[in-house]
Amino acid sequence: MEETIKSILKYIGEDSEREGLLETPKRVIKSWEEIFSGYKDDVSSIFKDFENDGYDQLVMLKGIEMYSICEHHMLPFFGKASIAYIPNKRIIGISKLARLLNIYCRRLQIQERIGLQIVQAIEKNLDPKGAACIIEAEHLCMKMRGANKQNSTMITSSLSRVFKEDSQKGSASRNELMHFLYKV
Repeated sequence: MEETIKSILKYIGEDSEREGLLETPKRVIKSWEEIFSGYKDDVSSIFKDFENDGYDQLVMLKGIEMYSICEHHMLPFFGKASIAYIPNKRIIGISKLARLLNIYCRRLQIQERIGLQIVQAIEKNLDPKGAACIIEAEHLCMKMRGANKQNSTMITSSLSRVFKEDSQKGSASRNELMHFLYKV
């Protein structure tokens, strides 16, 4: 792998033998092990769940910092995610929602897929009345190259069950979710 990174340095016009770049291949490999650690993590292992003791209202972790790497250009995107669900019979510790986000973000990704994967994992492992993931992120592939739009933010939503039902009319659960997200 180190030789591959040296080849990349040469391709972009650098001298991989320059003093400042001698350790770069090792540093890149070490950083990739952390940045892409989501491939090694087992999603179901974080779902240590508990009885909800009758609680059946919105559970939300809002404003979770996140970053990932765009699979199209291998450039970072970063922002905040909010993850919510309405328990059926089981709940999980709130830190598990942040860990779930980390697992999916630490892979080559697209923003839309991250939200979908989070909602599907919550659905599969908790069987809630509904799950949601809203992500607001800035993409360096939009800022550094291509469109060169410095102030653009991408917002995606992934919703299931009660959050998605009657989206035309606006279900009570969906309205509550949007209220807490945006204070509307």
